[in-house]
Amino acid sequence: MASAEAHLEAEALPHISDGDTNEIRAAVEKGDLRAAATKAQEILASEEQIQLHIAVTGESGSGKSSFVNAMRGLQDREEGAAELGVMETTMECSPYPHPQHSHVTVWDLPGIGAPSCTPDTYLKQVHFDRYDFFIIISSSRFTQNAATLAEEIQARGKRFYFVRSKVDQDVSNERRLYDEEGVLKAKGKQATETRSQRYDEMAVLLRIRQDCERKLARLGIRSPQVFLVCRDDFSMKYDGPRLLKTFLDDLPSEKKLSFLRCLAITSREVLRQKKEELMKYFWLKSLASCGGSAVPIPGLSAAVDIAILVTSLKEYCRTFGLAEESLQKLAEQVNKPVKELKAVIKTPLEDEITKDLVIKLLTQSIGGAAKNLPFLLKSIPTFLGPIGSLVSAAMAFPTTFFLLRNFLSDAADDAERVLQKALEGTTQKSHLWS
Repeated sequence: MASAEAHLEAEALPHISDGDTNEIRAAVEKGDLRAAATKAQEILASEEQIQLHIAVTGESGSGKSSFVNAMRGLQDREEGAAELGVMETTMECSPYPHPQHSHVTVWDLPGIGAPSCTPDTYLKQVHFDRYDFFIIISSSRFTQNAATLAEEIQARGKRFYFVRSKVDQDVSNERRLYDEEGVLKAKGKQATETRSQRYDEMAVLLRIRQDCERKLARLGIRSPQVFLVCRDDFSMKYDGPRLLKTFLDDLPSEKKLSFLRCLAITSREVLRQKKEELMKYFWLKSLASCGGSAVPIPGLSAAVDIAILVTSLKEYCRTFGLAEESLQKLAEQVNKPVKELKAVIKTPLEDEITKDLVIKLLTQSIGGAAKNLPFLLKSIPTFLGPIGSLVSAAMAFPTTFFLLRNFLSDAADDAERVLQKALEGTTQKSHLWS
């Protein structure tokens, strides 16, 4: 994971308006660290309010509700899950906030094949402007309604994604045509150009994907791309990981962290992106901790806002899945005792982060911060200019920066070890461990 830190330059910043940037610069130039810290706190608070709205639509019975639950990391019968099998007779849009990250909401929209829904009025009825992007689901073939809806969405400047659900059922049905050794049964269908004599799951998936894309092309969709998913192990199987990465790559920069926070760590790529995005906030969080409800720390001539640091370290734990609930769910998903996953963790878990622990870590970080002060100050955005001389004497800024950087790096390493342990001996490891 060291590469992520090596490639992070001083100008890799979170999305901050020019007005906020100028206000921080002005406070720093005046030598008013408290005013700069207060502004940094306001920016962080506004970042927490950034909302992401994901619309899930498709024909009735295509598995929309199950997909909504999978996106939120919930089982279909779990508390707070979207209800299955509900007759769609109205135009009501049902919001389902993520259980741990309420700033991300997945909306279950009415089926596009319902009598009251016509492609030309559908987007107005479901309040099109509310959503950041649309997911169009089908459990079999995509219809003209789906193609027309996609064209309307694209014409209005938003992204959409075709998702073919329940692929595990298709794979299972195809596998039944072969014996235990993977040879096509004599009484089964004859081998053809698309069905080989020996069972090949990748070939089955390719056939399903190409069939969907050909039919969408016939309906007028240019260069259609279809993602194959299933309900169980959604984020780790078939095209689930690729779909989530595509969502992330397509999001505007100011919304990437919102989505990353609620993503389960299912690959090293997701882990890398989480770390890189969080690293952009080091300087802002360090600056914010230098004012407000500050607490004196032995060895520092300036006080530190411990609450901000507690919140930050807890956020790192949640984002990297180092929380009791996240670890328990992962253990169930890979059918391993949770204690096996915990055994490779070296950093404290989320519920172990306390004010006393942060004070202890700060005290331990003073020496390292002083030693690495030149490097740390180079990581400060260039627009802050004189902040180096302003804070280096007090050491509060570099010490908190050093603490956040080290804890994030250690937590990311722990998350990587947990993922490796979780995938140990499973078929998913080959395509996720990259």
